[in-house]
Amino acid sequence: MFLAFLFALLLGAAALAMFVRHATGGAMERLADRIVGRSTTFDTSVPAIVQRIQRLNRLETVVYSMDTVVEGSKSSAVLPDLLAGDRILLVVHGQATAGIDLSQLKPEDIRITQDGKGTRSVHVTLPASQVFATTLDNQHTRVYARSTGLLVPVDQNLESETRVKAEQQLQQTALSDGILDAARKNARASVTTLLYTLGFQQVDVS
Repeated sequence: MFLAFLFALLLGAAALAMFVRHATGGAMERLADRIVGRSTTFDTSVPAIVQRIQRLNRLETVVYSMDTVVEGSKSSAVLPDLLAGDRILLVVHGQATAGIDLSQLKPEDIRITQDGKGTRSVHVTLPASQVFATTLDNQHTRVYARSTGLLVPVDQNLESETRVKAEQQLQQTALSDGILDAARKNARASVTTLLYTLGFQQVDVS
C-alpha cells in the first residue's frame, strides 16, 4: 500500500514537472507561474528601453510602389533630332522603402515617469523618418521605344542614365505622396506596441 502511494506521488510530481516545463504560453503558462510562484519581470530603465528599441535597428515600415514611363534623350545644338538625336522611353516599375533608423535613438529621447498611484508612463521621441532605398525592378522595367538619329550611333549610356533619372523621379513622387509621414506613423505604432508589452500603463511615442 505504501509503495503504491509512493509510486503515485512520484508519478504526480513527474507529471507536474512536465506540465510546468511545457507551459509556455497563454493560460497554461499563467497557471504554471502560479504553481511555482514565478513571475515575469522586465528591466524598464532608460538604458534598457533604449537597447530594446535599438534592436529594431532600421525599422522599414513603408514600401511605395510605382509604375510609370520615363523618357531620356540627347540632342544636338546644331542638327535636328532626326539626324543627331537619341531618345529612349522606359516602362518602369520600382519601389521606395522608408522607415526609421532606431539605432540613432539616444537616452535623452526617452522619459519615464511614475505617478503617486504607481502608474508608469514612458514618452519616446523617435529619430526622423527617412527613405532607405529606391530601386527599380529589372524584371518589370523595359525599353518601350528607342529612336536614334541617322548620323549618330546608339549612346550606350543613355539607358543607364535614364534608369538613374527614374529612381530619382520615383523617390520624389514617394516623398510628395507622404511616404515619410506614413513611415513615422507605422513606426510609432510598432514602438508603442513594444513598450506596452514591457508593462508601461501609458505610452506616448512622437
